[in-house]
Amino acid sequence: MLKAKVLLVGPRESGKSVLTNFVSESIEGIGSYSPTQGVRILEYEKPNLNGNSKGAGCRFELWDCSGDQKFETCWPALMKDSHGVIIIFNPELPSHLKEIEMWYSCFVQQQPLLDSQCLLVAHHKPGSAGDTENLSLAYPLNKLKLIHSNLEEDPEDVRMEFMKYFRSLIILINESREREEMSIIS
Repeated sequence: MLKAKVLLVGPRESGKSVLTNFVSESIEGIGSYSPTQGVRILEYEKPNLNGNSKGAGCRFELWDCSGDQKFETCWPALMKDSHGVIIIFNPELPSHLKEIEMWYSCFVQQQPLLDSQCLLVAHHKPGSAGDTENLSLAYPLNKLKLIHSNLEEDPEDVRMEFMKYFRSLIILINESREREEMSIIS
């Protein structure tokens, strides 16, 4: 079974743990807000994610990383061997819009990751206005795939977007593995 490590990063109180629980179908920690200390790792298996019977599916390690910068010294260890980064932010907080540039710089640009291995998630909290039209992001964030998540209004759309992202990661991992095998052969 293929294994993929995906980091979920972003500012404090942006909804990283809520989305990690939702995507992994976990009920851990549901309820009141409790800041993640360092990192929380959830394993999530998805058989036949690529839609064909070839392959045994994928085991995802979802690394729910604290948004508290006091854990910055741990970031290099968290990033090691990661296949993808999901940056989650609350689009209604101007400070989050500024902060996500730092998260992108630290977790995507400083690693050998492609922009296609990164997903931006504007997470709308319950009861928020949820304006999905007027979000303008500065370069280089504006070239990343951006999705809006609202688990009250469209949970299945959110799940479908995450599955598309996971599928694209699996394709990249398989292509990289094939290139590595071919380089060994030749």
